[in-house]
Amino acid sequence: MGAAMLSELATEIVVPVCAVIGIAFSLVQWVMVSRVKLTSERHASSANSSKNGYGDYLIEEEEGINDHSVVTKCADIQNAISEGATSFLFTEYQYVGIFMIAFAILIFLFLGSVEGFSTKSQPCTYDKEKMCKPALATAIFSTVSFLLGAITSVLSGFLGMKIATYANARTTLEARKGVGKAFIVAFRSGAVMGFLLAANGLLVLYIAINLFKLYYGDDWEGLFEAITGYGLGGSSMALFGRVGGGIYTKAADVGADLVGKVERNIPEDDPRNPAVIADNVGDNVGDIAGMGSDLFGSYAESSCAALVVASISSFGINHDFTGMLYPLLISSVSILVCLITTLFATDLFEIKVVKEIEPALKKQLIISTILMTVGIAIVTWIGVPSSFTIYNFGVQKVVKNWQLFLCVGVGLWAGLIIGFVTEYYTSNAYSPVQDVADSCRTGAATNVIFGLALGYKSVIIPIFAIAISIFVSFSFAAMYGIAVAALGMLSTIATGLAIDAYGPISDNAGGIAEMAGMSHRIRERTDALDAAGNTTAAIGKGFAIGSAALVSLALFGAFVSRAAITTVDVLTPKVFIGLIVGAMLPYWFSAMTMKSVGSAALKMVEEVRRQFNTIPGLMEGHAKPDYATCVKISTDASIKEMIPPGALVMLTPLIVGTFFGVETLSGVLAGALVSGVQIAISASNTGGAWDNAKKYIEAGASEHARTLGPKGSDPHKAAVIGDTVGDPLKDTSGPSLNILIKLMAVESLVFAPFFATHGGLLFKIF
Repeated sequence: MGAAMLSELATEIVVPVCAVIGIAFSLVQWVMVSRVKLTSERHASSANSSKNGYGDYLIEEEEGINDHSVVTKCADIQNAISEGATSFLFTEYQYVGIFMIAFAILIFLFLGSVEGFSTKSQPCTYDKEKMCKPALATAIFSTVSFLLGAITSVLSGFLGMKIATYANARTTLEARKGVGKAFIVAFRSGAVMGFLLAANGLLVLYIAINLFKLYYGDDWEGLFEAITGYGLGGSSMALFGRVGGGIYTKAADVGADLVGKVERNIPEDDPRNPAVIADNVGDNVGDIAGMGSDLFGSYAESSCAALVVASISSFGINHDFTGMLYPLLISSVSILVCLITTLFATDLFEIKVVKEIEPALKKQLIISTILMTVGIAIVTWIGVPSSFTIYNFGVQKVVKNWQLFLCVGVGLWAGLIIGFVTEYYTSNAYSPVQDVADSCRTGAATNVIFGLALGYKSVIIPIFAIAISIFVSFSFAAMYGIAVAALGMLSTIATGLAIDAYGPISDNAGGIAEMAGMSHRIRERTDALDAAGNTTAAIGKGFAIGSAALVSLALFGAFVSRAAITTVDVLTPKVFIGLIVGAMLPYWFSAMTMKSVGSAALKMVEEVRRQFNTIPGLMEGHAKPDYATCVKISTDASIKEMIPPGALVMLTPLIVGTFFGVETLSGVLAGALVSGVQIAISASNTGGAWDNAKKYIEAGASEHARTLGPKGSDPHKAAVIGDTVGDPLKDTSGPSLNILIKLMAVESLVFAPFFATHGGLLFKIF
């Protein structure tokens, strides 16, 4: 079969070094962002004033507005947003921490009971002649890796939120120098999150594998089965982060829009609106912390799925450590590729005008994909033998290294296709969104109809891209091929997250400009940054959903192998009932999350109306609204409402596997995957299209847009209603569904030994 050119020692060095480079690069970006000061030094010496970077030049730029008061206002608003976001996440993490400990105990008890908590070695699952470590060891190490994954996921979300709230006011202040300067601050801040998350995820997984190896030794089957807990921990935290953050942000957003824009006819981020701080906090806890945890979960799960399949293939049997860590080598080279790509946006090319923003962000995706294709080719050539075998439902399938390269490559390019299709259907530069905006002429009803039709249609090409990826990767390398295809789609995660985090940072920057009373010219610049960020956020969601489909299928394959199921026959009643129930679950989950947003928004609308009606001088701008009450409403509602959807996802595999067995559970997983992907794509794109249709009318950049405006016109009000309906679709239900399908699959894989041994209680009784 041959051996890899890259030695085991070189692999041991390359992976952690690349992770450390990623962390170092993110810190360098943070230092550069921190150079923009949030304190005014007008009363200090003139020397200090010039060092601050905000001398007479900025006062002239700001057209006579006092520099000191503007900077102070920006700092105060940023502090309020940061405190609100930190307070919410700490409250959320207290609840999530209790769940984390309870579920860790559950993992230990379920997996430990497989062999009656025996400490004796047992015959290996796939090679009965060999002896493997006891099931109790798998229970202990799976619990530890679950906790590691959960903590890393929580940390990823929290650090992302901190850098976003650190950078938003700095982006606003830089917008006074020009749109290019503001873009660089927002993008660098996003890069801090992207590289920290990618590098931390890789480093923690690498360290966990090496530490577990000290105990497991040659039992790689047991070692990598225990490592799957890492993916489960990452995704379970992401679920609560996504659902909780999504409910928070949309409750505030809907409340602010309905009362502020539609009823009171004031701008979106007007400081008179009591929900405005809660709305800006929501952008960070939903789109930043939630998305960070979500993509970390996808990365962890695709890596774990690939490692589990590889451990029972020739890499595991022959103890080829370099071949075994091929998924980690891809992630390592991706950090270097994304680092080079980032320099194109921040150092090599400068944005001078508004129309260059969106192309610059799209170039990031294209450059990273092209460079990553070369990187994958090099890693596959030096890190994988020319020929090897992959476990494929009971038999070993021979695979060539060039076939493995194609598996990763097809996932990588499918991700780019999904990204650009998403952009086409959600950017107001193209006809689909312009048609939705045009439909607002006849009211909100036609706007809603056009938006729904757009969302359903936008599913077609991404599904074909995913289908082709699955066919090619499975044909070449079975379930391992699908796992590395998912990894390929996620290989540009650092760049993807930088682009994604850039959006909420720019959105916050616009809000701060409005609240600080900055000139219309500054607000136009931040709006331009935000409009580009809206589209890139939709692209990020497209990546997350596409990769979730591949990850779920790879985990499904690993589960079927581990549970010793040779074929999944849909004509068997046990499987078919699972299939139809599984297909229903995304609808049930969406109903829960949508209703949660509605309930929370109702309380927010009532509170905002109350303040406008009872606080004298609020509408005239003489009195200050009570922001804290609105922040508390969003926090309380999201914490309370995130528990039922989370429980549905976490308990379903446990109940089905325990009472109905592995065959019914395989049907549930397949059904949830098939329907979940469709709903997630259509929900995200419908919501994104409605949002950008509203912005298209507000910006009035073309003759067509001006005929629909201005703000406050009937078409604009219809567009606001469409955007309000779409908000929970694109920021709560849609993005959370990809976690549902991944999480159920990885949970089933972790508990597979228990289900295979003790599952199907009802069928045993009857």
